[in-house]
Amino acid sequence: MGVVILLVMAVGVAAMLTRKLPTAFALVLLAVVIAFLAGAPLTGKESVLDTVLQEGAPALAATMIAILLGSWLGKLLEETGIAGTLVRKIVEFGGDRPVFVALGVLAVSALVGTVTGSAPAAMLAGLIGIPAMIAVGIPKVTAAGTVLMGIAVGVPFELPVWQFFSTALDLPIDTVRGFMVKLFPFALVAAVAYVLVESRRRGVEHTWSLKAARARPSGADRRRRLGDAPWYALLTPAVPLVLALGLDVAIIPSLLGGVLYALVTTTRPREMNRRLLRTLYGGFEVAAPPITLFVAIGILLAAVKLPGAVDALQPLVKAVSPQNTVLFILVFTLLVPLCLFRGPLNVFGLGAGIAGVLVATGIYPAVAVLGMTASYNQVFGVSDPTSTQTVWSAQYAGVSPHQVMVRTLPYVWAVALGGLCVTAFTEL
Repeated sequence: MGVVILLVMAVGVAAMLTRKLPTAFALVLLAVVIAFLAGAPLTGKESVLDTVLQEGAPALAATMIAILLGSWLGKLLEETGIAGTLVRKIVEFGGDRPVFVALGVLAVSALVGTVTGSAPAAMLAGLIGIPAMIAVGIPKVTAAGTVLMGIAVGVPFELPVWQFFSTALDLPIDTVRGFMVKLFPFALVAAVAYVLVESRRRGVEHTWSLKAARARPSGADRRRRLGDAPWYALLTPAVPLVLALGLDVAIIPSLLGGVLYALVTTTRPREMNRRLLRTLYGGFEVAAPPITLFVAIGILLAAVKLPGAVDALQPLVKAVSPQNTVLFILVFTLLVPLCLFRGPLNVFGLGAGIAGVLVATGIYPAVAVLGMTASYNQVFGVSDPTSTQTVWSAQYAGVSPHQVMVRTLPYVWAVALGGLCVTAFTEL
């Protein structure tokens, strides 16, 4: 039966890759089929309706709320001009020095990446940053990749991601935070190397950008049209981090603290109610797709953790899972491309189910599975041509997502290797 379940998973991957079914729908359908194959009854204990669907759907509720709050904070960064001001200040500081401008946009992208992910993060940093980089001579592919690599630097400190791994793998937040702090230096070094190497290797391309010219008005006109946020409001992206990482405040209150700080530092009291509601509703629109996906992932995790599924899959998965430290690093580093194109190791797809199997069967400690999936997430978030942030950044820069993938993949592959090495030598 284990072989049949694996074949069903392969069919699910094919359906997602060929876009026959949306990812969330495919995961739910896959979960129901796996549950029936595992011998689960229709109703009752360990059943399809009561356990997989009813209990699985809200299993990642804390993550969904964190995603919503991160999206809300992201809308506030956009509406209040905080994100735009950060980018403009950095661009002005860099002047006509391409590498300095790119490193500045990289830094802002990292800050935004700690607040929210996916396409909204790319837009917050890239709407002004990408045209500005192109205007000073940064090649288009490098400009798009810079925003994505910057977001990846912030991902280890993205609080909704902490909540997701904590809930999905049943790990304490402290454990997740500890590994993410170890992963951060690899992401940072790779991102800086990307900017320095790619901008110099490809040379300066003097491309005039009308968008960049419009994005950099000067003096009072700039302030009137673009609305620079006060300097103290620019600290907003750091507020949730200080609360969660420095003061050990829980994730949801930390994100709420960021929302409150952004509101108080940028909004007049009589306008607060309208801005709160407007940005919250906007946050719901942004958060709807990932929340739908997390509902499906919760259902899939519930299915693969059923006793029948665990008993069927454990012998097969154990037989192909390397236990030796060196083999673990080698095998899972070679498998990195399988997290691209919504592949089987994409943690926001079938990869969540595979992670659940590895934990439920006891093949690897949960913290080792965390290391593997978090390392793969660094690759998916930058180089996957089907991810929304990659598609948006590439198209906005005027290149194809596949071009961005080719340029960025070597760097994020190295990040994954670093994360896997840390995992193997500390957790196996």
